[in-house]
Amino acid sequence: MDPIEETLNNPAIRAYLHRMVGDEGLNLLERFPREGEHSDEELAASTGINLNSVRHTLYTLYERRLAEYHRIKNNETGWLTYLWQLRTDHIADALREDMSLVLDKLSRREKYEEENDFFICKDCHLIFTFPQAMNIDFKCPDCQQPMGHFDNEVLLKALKERIVAIKKSLGHA
Repeated sequence: MDPIEETLNNPAIRAYLHRMVGDEGLNLLERFPREGEHSDEELAASTGINLNSVRHTLYTLYERRLAEYHRIKNNETGWLTYLWQLRTDHIADALREDMSLVLDKLSRREKYEEENDFFICKDCHLIFTFPQAMNIDFKCPDCQQPMGHFDNEVLLKALKERIVAIKKSLGHA
C-alpha cells in the first residue's frame, strides 16, 4: 500500500487532515498523483478541483510541512511555476506539534480553573470569577438575579484526564 493511501486509511489521521483541509482538501489528497511533482494547475485539471481550493489546500499542508514545493522560472515569460509533492512522512511530526499546542492550552486552562472560584447565574447561565462577581455584587448583570457558587470539579477532572492522555500519547507520562 502506498504511503498516502496508508495515511488516509487511518481514521485518526484522516479526521486530523479533514479538520485541517476540509472535504475538498481530502479529495485532493486522495486523488494526488503518487509519483513526481505537480503544479497546482495540473492538480486542478487532473482532479477537477477548483484551482483556488487546490492552492489553499497545498499552502495549508505546506505550513505543517506535509507538502513541499520547488519553483522553476520560465526564462521567456519570467513566470514562476511551483511544483508540489506530498510529504506524508511528516504527519507524525505535525500531529505531535499540534498535540503539544493543545496540551499547552489545556494546561493553561487547568491552571485558570484551579486558581479561580466561579459564580453562575442559575437563569442566564453566565459564569463569573470571584472578583468579577464581587464587582457586580453577585447579581447577574442581565437579569439581576443573585448568583450562586459554580462547582467546576467535573470540568477540572475532564481537563486533567485529557492532559494525562495527551502526555501519554506524546511520551511525556
